[in-house]
Parts: sequence; structure tokens; C-alpha cells
Amino acid sequence: MARILCIDYGGKRTGIAVTDPLQIIATGLTTIDTKDFLSFLKEYFSREQVEKILIGWPLNLDDTATHATPLVENAIKQLNKHFPSIPVEKVDERFTSKLAKDAMFEMGLKKKQRRDKKLLDEIAATMMLQEYLANR
Repeated sequence: MARILCIDYGGKRTGIAVTDPLQIIATGLTTIDTKDFLSFLKEYFSREQVEKILIGWPLNLDDTATHATPLVENAIKQLNKHFPSIPVEKVDERFTSKLAKDAMFEMGLKKKQRRDKKLLDEIAATMMLQEYLANR
């Protein structure tokens, strides 16, 4: 089987998580600068087989678009253009940053570590992927 990759796309940083090849466990992969997003994925896909891309879909509680929704729409267009053979699926990303912050606190990370936005984005992507795996 191939991996599933999950993206927490942002204007500055993008958190990435992947499953193991059996699609049982979600693991944080990295956080990259968003400007390096496509080049990172091209290199990663040359090494690993990925069958699906999940991307966090930012919506308000009333299901209206957020300021980040157009950014993610553009990222989806880029993914479809550069990787047409890999399906892209939107997943609800509401509350993932809050849940990631709570998880960092529960893991016992020091305050300085909890302020690390890169770690936060990677954990948020991992949580979205875990949720997807649990609900399929």
C-alpha cells in the first residue's frame, strides 16, 4: 500500500504528516516554508509512494470561508496541476491548532517549546490525519 499525506497549509509555514505504508499510524513528517511547498513534495514523491493527499480546509464555525480559504484553494489547484495522478481531499481543520496546542501542553513541553509554530503546524497536520484514519 501507499502512504496518505496530510497538509496543514499556511501563508508562511506548512505542516506535513504521513501514514506508514499500511495506513495505520499517522506521524508528523516536518514543517516547511510554504514557498518551498511544491519542491519539497516533488522530492518526497520521488522517494515515497503516496496514494492520496489530504489538505486542511479552513472554515468558520458557520461554514463560511476564512481569510485562509483562498490560499488553500490555490494550493489545491497547484497540487492538481503538478501531481494529477494523486487525488486531493479536503478535511475539516477547525480546532486543529487549538487541539495541537493542548496536546503540546499535555506532552509536557516547556512554554518555549509550545511557542514553536513549526511544531504546532506539524502536530495539527498529524491530528487531521489521525482523525481521517479513525473515521474511514
